[in-house]
Amino acid sequence: MKKIICCLLVILASSSFTFSFAQKKNAFEIKNGANISHWLSQGGNRRTLDAITEFFTRSDVEFIAKQGFDHIRIPIDEERMFDENGQKKPEAFALLHNALRWCDEFNLRAIVDLHILRSHRFVGDANVRPLFKDPKAQEQFYECWRKISGELNKYSVDKVAYEPMNEPVAEDHEIWNMILNRCVEVIRKLEPNRTILMGPNEWNSYRNAEKLKIPANDPNIIISFHYYIPMLLTHYQAGWTNVRDITVPVHYPGQLIADADIGSAQNHATAGKMVYNMAVIEKDFLQVVEVGKKHNLTIHCGEYGVISKAPEEDKIRWFKDLYTLFERHGIARSHWDYKSNDFGIVTTEGVQQTKMINAILGKN
Repeated sequence: MKKIICCLLVILASSSFTFSFAQKKNAFEIKNGANISHWLSQGGNRRTLDAITEFFTRSDVEFIAKQGFDHIRIPIDEERMFDENGQKKPEAFALLHNALRWCDEFNLRAIVDLHILRSHRFVGDANVRPLFKDPKAQEQFYECWRKISGELNKYSVDKVAYEPMNEPVAEDHEIWNMILNRCVEVIRKLEPNRTILMGPNEWNSYRNAEKLKIPANDPNIIISFHYYIPMLLTHYQAGWTNVRDITVPVHYPGQLIADADIGSAQNHATAGKMVYNMAVIEKDFLQVVEVGKKHNLTIHCGEYGVISKAPEEDKIRWFKDLYTLFERHGIARSHWDYKSNDFGIVTTEGVQQTKMINAILGKN
């Protein structure tokens, strides 16, 4: 009997040790960051290795840090990082390692975001998303993270975090919850204390934050959402959207399109009559903030931004209001994006958008 009791105590002690180890809170703390888009993801996949090597360098990380940002989000694509046989591309991972070393040098934290899979794209029809129906595609997704973890597990959990996938678009919230939580389990077996960002279905929509299933008693989870609202402003005349044809001015705050201009924007009359201001946006944010409070977890807005074509002063007012709300509710955030001619705080020619940078960082 004594032997049985002793064995049970050993098992219990062992279980308690495992439980306490899994509950260790790391020091991955972030506030204001920028997305390094079109580098190891999206447009970067169509560039030569030399071109993407020159696109983002040590001097870029130094600039980001000197502006006052404390982290970067690094989107990576399966196609860029792995060949069709699932083998790692050494040259791509070398670039990622460079970025993480530069972050350490300039005291920045980094989020590594698996942005696009061969089995999932956040644009296009359901045919580009076999991830949600094909078990083989799901296993390939998990295998990507086993290999990414194998490459990055040497970096401090206080400095580098993982985001399993960007902007899921599943037909059912529970399908995404199942796949996401399985991926978290895969990572947890390899790295018990790494911070993992979990975002809700339908493009990381704030509306679906309450539907997100989050592992219990895991302090190293961050809840992430994206915010590009109102689209008439943030994607003004964006060629890949349904607001590409708008020609009248869009305003913020207040009614998006003035009554005098509604007749010239019939395709957008309903949206144009909507009123947006800080109070409206705050109601949206609170849907995510309440979920964070419920689970005692940090909230992160992984993407937000306004296209360069939007009216300048309205854009700046939007950024200032978002800064106020982010600060008021303790929401970390990563601006989309760092370098581009659409949303960038720096153009591809290297022109710094000082007024926008100051608004994003609350400097004016």
